[in-house]
Amino acid sequence: MGSSPSLPAWEVRRLGDTTGFTSEQIEILHRRFLHLADGKSTMCKSSFDTIPDLKCNPIKSRIVNAFFDKRTLGLQSSGTVDEITFENFLTTLSFFQHMDDSHTKEDLEYCKTEKLKFLFRMYDTNGDGKITLEELREIVGELLSKTSTTEKTFSSIADAAMLEAATICVGQMEPDQLYDGITFHDFLKIMQDIKVETNMHVRFLNMDTTAICK
Repeated sequence: MGSSPSLPAWEVRRLGDTTGFTSEQIEILHRRFLHLADGKSTMCKSSFDTIPDLKCNPIKSRIVNAFFDKRTLGLQSSGTVDEITFENFLTTLSFFQHMDDSHTKEDLEYCKTEKLKFLFRMYDTNGDGKITLEELREIVGELLSKTSTTEKTFSSIADAAMLEAATICVGQMEPDQLYDGITFHDFLKIMQDIKVETNMHVRFLNMDTTAICK
């Protein structure tokens, strides 16, 4: 494909301001984007098929769909787009930035909330604002798809997880009380002790550029 065109300095600064990536990281990711998009200005879902780390990931389709999710891209509607620009690509990757303890408590809390919103949208596939039992069964099935676990066991695990979520978020339920899904408020309660702000990050930002773009 030859040498990759560089972004204008003003564009790098603008993208840095909106996503929090450094100039060097943006340049690396831009070369990565052009490689995946075969030099085009936009990329489609099939472009992600060449990423080795995704091939064996049981929730590959959810991760890829997240890049094309209108909610992730800040569009005021649900559903997905057919192609994404580099800015769209960078916007989604910004949810995976590593945040260490050198940041303020306020910044860490904001980062954690934004990352949890991103994860919640991956589970809430129909965009109704709740992770239903059916959606939970789907994600459990995907996560355990490469094991010898049966579909009946998938359902049992999801059912137990939903019951635990209800216990955490609602407390002791009456026999006739129905818990119809995990809202984002509930999701925050469930995930409050998980340090996604530091653990959910993009590993390849620290890799050798030539290895990324070959």
